[in-house]
Amino acid sequence: MSSQPIECVLFDLDGTLVDSAPDLLVAVNRVLADASAVPLSLAVFRPIVSKGARAMLALAFPDLDAEQRDRLVPSLLDYYETAIAEHSEAFDGVQSLLRRIERAGLCWGIVTNKPEALARKVVHAMGWSDRCAILVGGDTLAAKKPDPAQLLHACAALKTTPERSVYVGDDERDVQAARAAGMPSVIALWGYREAHDDPSKWGADRSIAHPLELCFELADGIGRDKY
Repeated sequence: MSSQPIECVLFDLDGTLVDSAPDLLVAVNRVLADASAVPLSLAVFRPIVSKGARAMLALAFPDLDAEQRDRLVPSLLDYYETAIAEHSEAFDGVQSLLRRIERAGLCWGIVTNKPEALARKVVHAMGWSDRCAILVGGDTLAAKKPDPAQLLHACAALKTTPERSVYVGDDERDVQAARAAGMPSVIALWGYREAHDDPSKWGADRSIAHPLELCFELADGIGRDKY
């Protein structure tokens, strides 16, 4: 992972900390209903959630071109904001992981491509607003993942370095951003992936199948006894 002790754990949001697919599906299906189109099922929709709003709309409206789908993004986000966390919940093990990170004396934060205002509402709904050390959204800066700017910004704000941080995410862009920032990366295998995605080829430092496995991955850097 890193030859230096880890001081901060940064997380992606959707598909890593929070299972937001059910609420996002409701929003997408409301956009489809406006067009008198057939709704999507959760099984079909879930794998592309981490790819973002445009990927969701590409799945929902395959016959529209990119410009036409872009015009639907505001409606999708508006629908989502009205019921942003009615069915969303933290993945199993996430709450325990965050408590263990805090007990170990580390800080943790969120770096997501979700618009910052929406991300803050999700974080508030999860009860994390006073615990999350920093939240960087997709529109917080001019650039977003896979660009490393968000991760570097988070490190600077927390007065730490990429080498003393780790980024956990479920999408290839998360690994790309971490690598570009010089930050160790961990793939959350419980997240959203399409059938053709192969995390073993993304170049991450580690992959974990359950959130609490991160404790063991961090132990060499911060001391196993702290967990």
